[in-house]
Amino acid sequence: MTLDPSRALPGRATPLAISGVHAVNGRGMLPPFPEGMQQIVLGLGCFWGAERLFWQLPGVYVTAVGYAGGSTPNPTYEETCTGRTGHAEVVRVIFDLAEIDLERLLQVFWEAHDPTQGDRQGNDIGPQYRSIILTQDEAQRAVVERTRDAYQQALTRAGGGRITTEIAPLGDFYYAEEYHQQYLHKNPGGYCGLRGTGVSCPIG
Repeated sequence: MTLDPSRALPGRATPLAISGVHAVNGRGMLPPFPEGMQQIVLGLGCFWGAERLFWQLPGVYVTAVGYAGGSTPNPTYEETCTGRTGHAEVVRVIFDLAEIDLERLLQVFWEAHDPTQGDRQGNDIGPQYRSIILTQDEAQRAVVERTRDAYQQALTRAGGGRITTEIAPLGDFYYAEEYHQQYLHKNPGGYCGLRGTGVSCPIG
């Protein structure tokens, strides 16, 4: 359910302070990024496990977790968890098209979670856990929609449900608190709620 922006929490003008250094690969998480890099922002439930999934992929330059898709400027984790910011927990993926294509990133996205659950992933319930893809341009959106349709066909053949993933242009991306960045690297025994459907995505 989309939040009425007039009911959103006010947030703040100042971004949350982070080091800007990726704890796994030492690269900068803040722009500017090297020339030729692309970005896409993906939400597939709790962002801890989702970020680890993408930083491990060859061709991904750097990742960061944050909040996007809503209205509240520079929200905190606690504010986002109220459902009154409109934001989802997301991963910003900066990638090198010469090494990994968008289709491969999206294949990982579709297969790693259940995109049919609406405002939840498993036991994680609320709009902040919704499935969402935020694109940087129309070319990306076309690829996203093509892979969504392919995965929907595969899910339907397997008796699965209807994909509820939100697809929208990327607006503002707000970095999450430092302790959330690369959380499962810093806390190897931490919670990861990623659960796929078991259905492969027939792309690539």
